[in-house]
Amino acid sequence: MPTMVVEIHVPLLPTPNLPEGTYPFPWIEEIEDFLCDLEEQGDVEVFDDGEEHEDAYVFFVTGAGEEELLAAASQVATLPAVPAGTFAVVSDDEAEEFGLGRHIALPLPAV
Repeated sequence: MPTMVVEIHVPLLPTPNLPEGTYPFPWIEEIEDFLCDLEEQGDVEVFDDGEEHEDAYVFFVTGAGEEELLAAASQVATLPAVPAGTFAVVSDDEAEEFGLGRHIALPLPAV
C-alpha cells in the first residue's frame, strides 16, 4: 500500500540583498532545520533529502495525515526568506516522478 508523501516545491530563487559571496539559498537550510524540528516533535517525518527539480527545490514529508502534512507545508511557505510561489503536491512513495499528484497553493488560507 502506498504511503502518502507531501512534496513541498519552493521556487529556486536566491535571497535578495545578500552580501557578495554569500550562499544564495540560505532558506534551504532554514527549511531543513524547521522540518527536522517537526520530525523531532513527532509531527511529521522527513521522507527523503530535499533536492533540486526543474526550477524548484523540493522537500518531502510523510508520517501524518494529509491535513497535518499540508499544515506543515503551509508553515514552510511562511518562513522568513522563503520565496513566494511555494506549493505542495499530495503524492505517494510510489510516484514515478515529482509533481504528479494534486497541487495545493501555499500558504493555506487561515481557518
